[in-house]
Amino acid sequence: MLQFSDTEIETIKQRANVSIIETLKNNNNVVLNHNTLVPETGIATWNLYYFCPEHGVRLTWDRYKPKSHCCPVDGKEFTGQPYDGAWWRWLNGLNAKACYDLGLLWRLTGDNLYLDKVTGILLEYAKYYPDYEEHGGIPYNGPGKANAQTLCEANCHLDFARGYDFVKDQLSAEQQRYVENRLLREGAEFLMKHRTAQLHNHEMKINATVGVIGLILDEQSYIDFALNTEYGIHYQLNHGCTNEGMWFEGSIHYHYYALQALLNFEKMACNTPYSVSSNTNFLKMLKFPLSLVLNNGEFPRLNDSIDGQQKLTHAHLFEFAQRQNPCELFARTLASIYQNITRDNIEALLYGVDELPTAEPLVCQTIHAKEAGITLEFDAKNDNALLYKHAPYGGEHDHYDRLGIIVTRQGKEILPDLGTTGYGAELHYGYYKNTATHNTLVVNQKNQSPINPVLNHYLQGGTATVIDAEVDWTQEEASVDSHTIVQWDSSSYQDVKYRRVLIWLDNLLIELHKIDNPHQQQLDLTYHVRGTHKLARPMSAIENPLQGPLARMTETRLSGHALSHTLTYEIEEQADYSQHIWSNQACQILTGYAPDNPAVSDLAYSLVRSTAAQLNAVVLHDLSDEQTVSIEMVEWKDEHISCILVKDGQQRTVSYDLASCAFDLS
Repeated sequence: MLQFSDTEIETIKQRANVSIIETLKNNNNVVLNHNTLVPETGIATWNLYYFCPEHGVRLTWDRYKPKSHCCPVDGKEFTGQPYDGAWWRWLNGLNAKACYDLGLLWRLTGDNLYLDKVTGILLEYAKYYPDYEEHGGIPYNGPGKANAQTLCEANCHLDFARGYDFVKDQLSAEQQRYVENRLLREGAEFLMKHRTAQLHNHEMKINATVGVIGLILDEQSYIDFALNTEYGIHYQLNHGCTNEGMWFEGSIHYHYYALQALLNFEKMACNTPYSVSSNTNFLKMLKFPLSLVLNNGEFPRLNDSIDGQQKLTHAHLFEFAQRQNPCELFARTLASIYQNITRDNIEALLYGVDELPTAEPLVCQTIHAKEAGITLEFDAKNDNALLYKHAPYGGEHDHYDRLGIIVTRQGKEILPDLGTTGYGAELHYGYYKNTATHNTLVVNQKNQSPINPVLNHYLQGGTATVIDAEVDWTQEEASVDSHTIVQWDSSSYQDVKYRRVLIWLDNLLIELHKIDNPHQQQLDLTYHVRGTHKLARPMSAIENPLQGPLARMTETRLSGHALSHTLTYEIEEQADYSQHIWSNQACQILTGYAPDNPAVSDLAYSLVRSTAAQLNAVVLHDLSDEQTVSIEMVEWKDEHISCILVKDGQQRTVSYDLASCAFDLS
């Protein structure tokens, strides 16, 4: 066995308790309590098809119902494709997972029930795998055999290989050859054939699986392919993340998904010449996102992130990381993970230190990451946070939301980033993965074309923080060394320039917007609030005028044209929250409701609408409980802006010069 030495496995057996044994059994009860079922043909498709198209939640999988798939929200039944194929993909995943988990159970207990189950699964897949027909059609993805994409093939083969490693020495020589040649080598060769020439989390997973199979079979060509070729592991690490350590795709979920793949390899390779721990970006990638934890204890759902993936639950990464590279940051991360659960899990058993050092959980902190294009400001006094996304374009998993913001108030996201849902659900491409469903500028209700923002100025002073960034669509479109599908509208954004200055000031967020719109397209400064509208002035109920993602918006109302507006929202379990808006051209406000994530409740949308050739706007967000701050006057003269704010009869003047980036507060 390659994963653990005899001494290590004996130590693990001594540390294992009844709870862990029962957890392993319960997590695999579908496979344990039924006859082994393996598809005889390549009929499995994609697990992300297995979502309700209306609510965006995962359907309920039932071992007894391969042709009936129900929504857990309202019980609606779905039949036929793509759900039937996704049902088989789920089963393949359960079988592969069982190979690893039950192989481990056999090592821990010596019960041949588990050995026989793993052996049976491996032999059945080895029987059919070479004859599975290649199939696919998943956006952005190469094909599969057992499944419909190369990534899923890699995921299953990783667990097949690790499970085989547990039981190999109990198989006859003939059985070993059968599994190795017809399943593991067939799988590795298929993955090598279909790894694409791109930076991507999929390629990290493919590399890791090929590398693990190479280590187990002692196949040097596989190891070299995984580690040292162009687009291999080291190439991905060296070219796929910023100097700060952020994975280029801009999604914290996919950042750690790429690392999960890497650590699956490293857990086997750490004591061999093939360890990747010497790569300087290895530890950087493990550490960087930990600085982005919000004051709700979760990661921001930047770019593609399915609901739930924002949770800090990554024991499978940080137990091993703390053992191999002990440090305060990893100790604090584990303290956060174990705040509400016991440290009674498989990762701690296999890879954890005996006793974790005493450490405080992670807390939200201010960080300015220029290359990653993320600035997070935390107001500890008021428990408010602001995240400004001035990140470069990230490729497939991007959400086309340059200069977007997230605001938390007293630990609650009130201006959220929604992330997304299962990619096979209509709500993914139809709603969540669009500029219009983010807190930023939308033109013609179309997606922003790829652009890399320019950071003009960052000032963190004693009384205020200023973050000044802009995007300029007169410049060449951004690109990445990764396959993309055009899901944007370059013509809508042609020649548009957008500058957004954020001033973070004691329970206030002040925004300065400067938009050059030479072709007088429809501009929508968009905000979606986790609350309900509390309209102070009459607004006309109208038919929803929007096309695209927000065509689903309900209860739409439209204000008259005005130079100033005040919008107020009721926030559950908090005081009301207000936005005060000033503009140099009379704008209308369109309000309504559209889905939150999951789509079982709605957000309150407000769109500041204009077709002006030059739109300048100031937006004041009052995050205080008292709601007593207002805009008294705005003077916007050329590049110089002065805003007089009033609170309880007291005036303050905030000034900013766009040319010199000079800031003043008096």
